[in-house]
Amino acid sequence: MNLVQRPIEEALDGVEIPALVVALRDLRAASQKRRYRGAPPDLPSREAVIGLVDGLAAALYPRHFGPCGLRARDADGFVERKLAETLSALRAQIALELRLAGEKDGHDHAIARHAGEIVTAFAATLPKVRAVLDTDILAAFEGDPSAKSVDEVVFCFPGVFAVIRHRLAHELYGLGVPMLARIIAESAHSRTGIDIHPGARIGEGFFIDHGTGVVIGETTIIGRHVRLYQAVTLGAKRFEKDGDGALLKNYPRHPIVEDNVVIYAGATVLGRITIGRGSSIGGNVWLTHSVPPGSNITQATAREETFHDGGGI
Repeated sequence: MNLVQRPIEEALDGVEIPALVVALRDLRAASQKRRYRGAPPDLPSREAVIGLVDGLAAALYPRHFGPCGLRARDADGFVERKLAETLSALRAQIALELRLAGEKDGHDHAIARHAGEIVTAFAATLPKVRAVLDTDILAAFEGDPSAKSVDEVVFCFPGVFAVIRHRLAHELYGLGVPMLARIIAESAHSRTGIDIHPGARIGEGFFIDHGTGVVIGETTIIGRHVRLYQAVTLGAKRFEKDGDGALLKNYPRHPIVEDNVVIYAGATVLGRITIGRGSSIGGNVWLTHSVPPGSNITQATAREETFHDGGGI
């Protein structure tokens, strides 16, 4: 017996592993019985989805995320191979999500056909996604005096990393595969600290500076040329419930941020309110009411408005 194995076996002394396996199996079976009519379908692979979205990023920006030393004359061939590989993998993962959702009563041919239609529609969005991402990257370069080159922005900025994945996830979300979109969003969240729900609608020229702690909710609408700093929250003020007390879903509950708005570090903007075009929201402001275009909201003005309203926020 080697020295590594012995401490492990000593730590397990007295643990009834077979009994634990049975107990966990029974709980698993009960949970699956509540959710599925028959045998539980296979789940999409988180690892595969993260890998294919990294492949899509490489197809969009082959010089940066493709193989080191990729020459211009070889780029098209690389992109062609990478798209064929990643879109095929995506179709398989989409089919798993559709089956999990109970679509087409589980008929494989119908599910495969629908998955193929979604992939075709998604692929058609990739040139648009690349074009919009170019505006995001330029906004980051122009908006950060520390950035020495566009290449540095693409390689190094966590906001750009997160926004690349958001643009791809948002297209999938709109095409009816929210689980895959959420896997992509949460992988970016775990790697950058930036939490963007794939349902959020974000205009061109979007820049998240620093980024850690940014939260953007599902029904948020962000206009063109908006800049956010770290720890900004665009969230819901409250969650509405139905007559049985269950939370309602799929209704607008997050802010609308119009064009050319800057929101500084630590600001919290809650509810279906509108931040007017060209406004500036100061650091650590807590805001739950709409502000007109051109507003300059600081902690002092937010407190003053709260006092005049005669209530709290």
